[in-house]
Amino acid sequence: MATTSAFKWPWQYDFPPFFTIQKSLNTKDKQLEAWARLVIDYAQHNKIYSLDIAEATTSELFNNQKLNRRLSTDGVNTVLQYLEQKKLIEFTDNGRTRFHIFWRRPDVWANMIYQWAVENAFLNTPLTLYEITHGDDTTNESFHNLEREILMKALTCLEEQRRAQLMNIGGENEGVKFL
Repeated sequence: MATTSAFKWPWQYDFPPFFTIQKSLNTKDKQLEAWARLVIDYAQHNKIYSLDIAEATTSELFNNQKLNRRLSTDGVNTVLQYLEQKKLIEFTDNGRTRFHIFWRRPDVWANMIYQWAVENAFLNTPLTLYEITHGDDTTNESFHNLEREILMKALTCLEEQRRAQLMNIGGENEGVKFL
């Protein structure tokens, strides 16, 4: 998880008790909300779509080296459970070791991608998934370099709304036609 530009950490990140899950329910709720906002903002700033728990636990996200404080593994799991309850993450495996981070929900990505397709006259034109996330036409779009799994969730939303048709998924030239 390389930081591309300076991320602005919230004030709580420099507050040592932030790295210990609090016992008081009111305080804990506020703390978990602050952790949720931090995780989502950090992921969005760094364009992180998926994380491995082991990687996350040792990253700067949960470790403030300046304070020499880190959130415990149990604390990280508590934050992830909170994020899952809020539908801001989704585990991708049965072992719950890897998860998608939804700093934008798949339906929001779907609307952005569809709007781009309409604005660029791509309706009824087959496009490969690569063209959508890595093509020259999308370099200035927020969905450029979007992870395949998140893209598929977004395109599935569009397909369910009958605004897209997935083509050759699992094949060599996976694509979509926007309707």
